[in-house]
Amino acid sequence: MKYWIMKSEPEVFSFQELKKRPKKTEPWNGVRNYQARNFMRDEMQEGELILFYHSSCEIPGVAGIAKVSSKPYPDSTQFEKKSEYYDPKATKETPRWFLIDVTYDQDLKNFVSLEEMKKHKELSEMRLLQRGNRLSILPVTNKEFEFILKLGN
Repeated sequence: MKYWIMKSEPEVFSFQELKKRPKKTEPWNGVRNYQARNFMRDEMQEGELILFYHSSCEIPGVAGIAKVSSKPYPDSTQFEKKSEYYDPKATKETPRWFLIDVTYDQDLKNFVSLEEMKKHKELSEMRLLQRGNRLSILPVTNKEFEFILKLGN
């Protein structure tokens, strides 16, 4: 099993909002980076766990745990002309953008801030903490996932 970190700006979509959705599930739409898309389309598997990360906010960090709850499928926003995620080069026959459904899994007792993560040598190799790594979806090692889970609980 692989582990992941997925970033969302809490003003756009937060971990708390995920918990309030019907079936505590939401399509992870709007990804418009090819590497992040490839992670969802080619590597993420149902049941894999996700560190749900709040980004671009006053205190960024891991807010909770979610899981991959679907196989990848085309992101419908690429076809909607009024959507900010519309892509005129995408067609229903050859979609360019894919998504997966994400489902709430568990709360953490403590929010694990980016600042806190940077303090621990156990996370020094984590891709999230590497300079210039701005992807919204990144793989996480089992050890990194377990360490952040320990920090959060």
